Amino acid sequence: MSTGRIEVRDWGIAVGVAAVLLVAGLAERHPSTGLDALGYALLIGGGLVLAARRWAPVTVLTVTAMCALGYQAVGFGVPAAAYVLAVYATFRAGHRVVTVVGSVITLVTLPLAVLVSPRGLPVGEALAQARGALEIAWLIAAGAAGEALRQAERRADEAERTREEAARRRADEERLHIARELHDSLTHQISVIKVQAEVAVHVARRRGEQVPDALLAIRDAGREAARELRATLEALRDDDKTPPRGLDHVPDLVRRARTTGLDAKLTIEGHRDDVPAAVARTAYRIVQESLTNIARHADAATASVRIDHRPDALVIRVDDDGKATPGSAPVPGVGLLGMRERVTALGGRLRAEPRSEGGFTVHAELPVDQLS
Repeated sequence: MSTGRIEVRDWGIAVGVAAVLLVAGLAERHPSTGLDALGYALLIGGGLVLAARRWAPVTVLTVTAMCALGYQAVGFGVPAAAYVLAVYATFRAGHRVVTVVGSVITLVTLPLAVLVSPRGLPVGEALAQARGALEIAWLIAAGAAGEALRQAERRADEAERTREEAARRRADEERLHIARELHDSLTHQISVIKVQAEVAVHVARRRGEQVPDALLAIRDAGREAARELRATLEALRDDDKTPPRGLDHVPDLVRRARTTGLDAKLTIEGHRDDVPAAVARTAYRIVQESLTNIARHADAATASVRIDHRPDALVIRVDDDGKATPGSAPVPGVGLLGMRERVTALGGRLRAEPRSEGGFTVHAELPVDQLS
């Protein structure tokens, strides 16, 4: 387990272990040599390096082993307490094989370090001192404690993920319920509007009267809204089996905008076949919402829709010559907020503001490479 930084409590434990080793070294009788300073330094260093045990457990394991072998070779018969704690840390981090191999090497090498020490102990006594400095039972206990804590942390993380997934699932189910309720409530009202508009168009044509463009626009908008609601519910029920609206449907939006009397033009630059579905859907929604806002609020005569396929992005720009002025701030309605949320979710950028020459502009850049 790596935290990426050394915390205060890590330093506290390391300093405490270093102090214990130093006191043990000072209290222990050993032959006085010119290497005493080195022995004390190894005792202190072996303890202080434990501060990084969570950040670099394998490195700490290696350093504590070398320090233990070093001060044993110098003549200090102090237990390798720092190494035992390092074994616990590496097991907790999941490095079991490295820890076992390192411990075997350390157990085999430790008697050799005692034999070459200035004490000049016989082989039997050297082996006994090595066993006293590092018992196999200590290593097993440290490893077992580290592994047990690692498993407990893993189970806690798994339980947390399970809770988060359950919460997301409940939220998805609630959104699905709301979407279905909304669909059921709106479908009836939109169907009434659509039927009434179609009847009015039919009656007018039977009488030989000219059908007003506004009435045709209401009829077409009703049909489109009904299709959108059906497609949305089918997507929720059937895991997106119904093809969503995308770039191919943008020309239809522009044509419908013309039926309301708006001089709308569409310009497409570049060509790209592999536009991600999420980007294509968002582009369609941006154009749809922009044209809807123009029809409702802008009091504009003309509008231009420009779609630019770039190597790394899809750029959508919708301009109008409406009543917005540079000094007027746009009202952040549901439409603009929805566009901004869609664009932000894809890692893109959105700019919606009055133009310097008058009117309003919506400019969106949607990355395509990272979503392909």
